[in-house]
Amino acid sequence: MSIFIWLFRAFLFFALFAFALNNSDEVVVRWFFGREWHSPLVIVVLVAFGMGCALGVLAMVPAWWHHRRIAAHHSAAADAAQGEDKDKTAPLTPPPVIHDGL
Repeated sequence: MSIFIWLFRAFLFFALFAFALNNSDEVVVRWFFGREWHSPLVIVVLVAFGMGCALGVLAMVPAWWHHRRIAAHHSAAADAAQGEDKDKTAPLTPPPVIHDGL
């Protein structure tokens, strides 16, 4: 199965590479107050994609903080419920490993 995943990744890379080669014409991005930016189309598309990804991550940060705070609260409550008479020298078991196939 991993061979198919690597073949898909290679296909995706070459498809995007061919897209970049086919879209190397220069475009003009016109900003406010007469400012212009001359650049290849693929760079403009890449910058727009990167800015969209960054904006999406920044939009998710408050939700991540909220869920981390809830998880820490539940973890602290579970530790308090178990009590402090637990043997501190007992070896810890690692969490189970979940493979997602990638």
